[in-house]
Amino acid sequence: MSSGRIALDDVDRRILRELQADGRLSVNELASRANVSRATAYARLDRLRREGAITGYTVVIDPAAVGLGVAAIVLVNVRQRTWEESAAELGGLPGVERVLLTSGQFDFALLVRVGDIADLRDVLLGRLQTMPFVTGSQTIFVLDEHDNGLDLSLLD
Repeated sequence: MSSGRIALDDVDRRILRELQADGRLSVNELASRANVSRATAYARLDRLRREGAITGYTVVIDPAAVGLGVAAIVLVNVRQRTWEESAAELGGLPGVERVLLTSGQFDFALLVRVGDIADLRDVLLGRLQTMPFVTGSQTIFVLDEHDNGLDLSLLD
């Protein structure tokens, strides 16, 4: 994650939007869609990577299609002054896709994906609740998901 904000102009934002829609675009296709020359697209892409705006490329996987049809948000409270070690251990739990340090009533929010309710029970009761720093938790089932990606219009 970058420590400072990267200056983006309209061309950068067009390039980011196109790559967010399809990260497999060739530089030629990216240039065409962003309405810039190939050299400009290549230079901008290189700068966006170097400055940390683009941190990698990934494949989007449908969790249900690969057997991870149960998703839950698990809100977790931990003992005071254990957040750093807690974050690392919580991230190591089976099925934990994302660990978020939060403010408010709970210290962490975890996105957990598992195959079935028995697997979730094992993670929550067999693992999470036995961690010595955990003082409480609440589980919310995810009924449906819509991933809109990063809202690049906020950069305009």
